[in-house]
Amino acid sequence: MENRFISIEAGGTKFVCAHGTNADDIQDRVVIPTKHPEETIPAIFQYIYKVAQKHTIAGIGLGIFGPIDLDPKSATHGFITTTPKKAWQNFDMVGHFKHEFNLPVGFEVDVNASALGEHRWGSAQGLTDFIYVTVGTGIGGGAMVGGQLLHGALHAEMGHIMVPHLPEDEFAGVCGHHQDCLEGLASGPSMCKRWQVDSALEIPEDHHAWEWEAQYLAYAMMNYTLCLSPQRIIIGGGVMRQDHLLDRIKIKTQAYLNEYIKHKNLTTEIDQYIVRPGLNENSGICGGIALAQNAWRQAQQKSHAAIAAS
Repeated sequence: MENRFISIEAGGTKFVCAHGTNADDIQDRVVIPTKHPEETIPAIFQYIYKVAQKHTIAGIGLGIFGPIDLDPKSATHGFITTTPKKAWQNFDMVGHFKHEFNLPVGFEVDVNASALGEHRWGSAQGLTDFIYVTVGTGIGGGAMVGGQLLHGALHAEMGHIMVPHLPEDEFAGVCGHHQDCLEGLASGPSMCKRWQVDSALEIPEDHHAWEWEAQYLAYAMMNYTLCLSPQRIIIGGGVMRQDHLLDRIKIKTQAYLNEYIKHKNLTTEIDQYIVRPGLNENSGICGGIALAQNAWRQAQQKSHAAIAAS
């Protein structure tokens, strides 16, 4: 049987599970609510065992909400660490999956996984330096620099940068750590609480809420552009399901940069610089498949090297 790769995308409200081999081959997609680990993890295991009854599973890819520990030398490598979700704090994510299935496991923060998916099959194909940003329940950003996902000491937390708090906006912000950081002012929950709606998508297109949202996100685009000089910025997430919002962000990003950087990305080719995900809602799931494939290949290489050395 053909090797299949399990992809698991973990968010604040749900885990999305699927299996496949590429962006055009995603099967058996299921959603499992993000509850306590003792409820959620067995449900995911049950899904994987069900897939294994019909297919040969070669690897598992985990794109997980952060913060997580990505340092291979760390004693807590593979753990979810200081997440606001208290039940998941200091949880050995990779360890649980390796112990249960004895399979190669790829592990990344969720936005880096989405960036990887976009790099392999989506809007970042052929690029070496780009950013993937999601604006939804939270705001996060993953980056590829020089062809490698950006880690450093931990991983990027682009949603928690500070942006100018608009003087006309009296809303305090919703971030539990920083209150009025980017996530605190521009995430889905911030819009719901500020405008007293159940979903940001309920807000009419002509409401000034969207001008404020575009301003906050454009400040972020300017900061990311100045700090990382990406070839492209990809913006996804539930809040971006407003067709008009992306154009507002582009216009304001250009205005805020004020021609300081005179590059075609920020002038004549802005429509190719700030773009939507090429994989639509599947960036994270495709990233998980890519992570699983990478982990499987690395395991194969180690096995071949060990045989050659014996």
